[in-house]
Amino acid sequence: MKTIKQLLVFAISATLFTSCYVEEQNIIDNGPSISLNQLLQSYDLWYVDINSTQGFGETQFMQIAFTLTFSNGRLFANNNLVGFGTQGGGSGVQIGNYDAYDMVLDVDHVIDGFDSFDVYQVDNNTIELYNPYNDTSYFLDGYLQSNFDYDLVFYDNIHYFLQEYEAWEKTFTSNVGALNEFDDENYLQFLSGGNDSTFRSSQDQNVNNPDNVYWDYTGVYGVGDLTGNMYLKTLTLDYDFFDNEFFELSVINDGIIELFHADSGTTYEFAGQGYIAHYRNSDAQGKVAKSLDKPKKRKQKTKRVDNPRENKRS
Repeated sequence: MKTIKQLLVFAISATLFTSCYVEEQNIIDNGPSISLNQLLQSYDLWYVDINSTQGFGETQFMQIAFTLTFSNGRLFANNNLVGFGTQGGGSGVQIGNYDAYDMVLDVDHVIDGFDSFDVYQVDNNTIELYNPYNDTSYFLDGYLQSNFDYDLVFYDNIHYFLQEYEAWEKTFTSNVGALNEFDDENYLQFLSGGNDSTFRSSQDQNVNNPDNVYWDYTGVYGVGDLTGNMYLKTLTLDYDFFDNEFFELSVINDGIIELFHADSGTTYEFAGQGYIAHYRNSDAQGKVAKSLDKPKKRKQKTKRVDNPRENKRS
């Protein structure tokens, strides 16, 4: 009997060992592995989830990229919302070259130069790019173009779209609506860098070069959501000695926005002047620093009475 028990124990142990070994083999051997280069090219677009960034450093080209695309050693990025979804067939513009080996990604940026990242695969469509030089990690989510929502990204970041022109020129005022203080404002500017919430306005007229606009006023602006409509936003311009100006903001195309002034019922259209192609943060901040050299003092505005307006479409 003792011998039979020993044989049974041995048989059961052998069965369990074989089962565990097979299970372990199944876990480890789950198909052929792919190289880092193949992984990076397995998705058309890698969305840079900037809000998930870990660390206190900055890699310049990562900070302003909405998406990255890796294509046979060439690195593309959507840095701008103007042309987002159409520029470069949806991939944006080439910003440099890359080399991927083992789990290391080397990037040679056209302006910022060389950077190197350790790459970790978080899940099936998420990777972490860790820059050991500044101890900062960026997280990228992979998408095919067929299931990437360009509109969602565009409208979720529309305040950056407003910053992609040196100035917005008023080109149309509806003949419907009461006269109001904002009628006198002919140029708007939304500044990038800093707190990303500074705007300027001007009462100048027919200025061909945005650099020649005299900015009468500098204040704070905010862009908000409207429940149930992702394509319509709110825009609030804070004039500190007048009431805030409140608008419904909609985008007609990549170069024209529509502002509906809620209080007066007036609709305005503004066209972008001086497109800013972003390649890195310092470029945008340089333009801001240059523009802030002009005075901030606002011209005196005259009070207007609420009367029907004449058609101002040019």
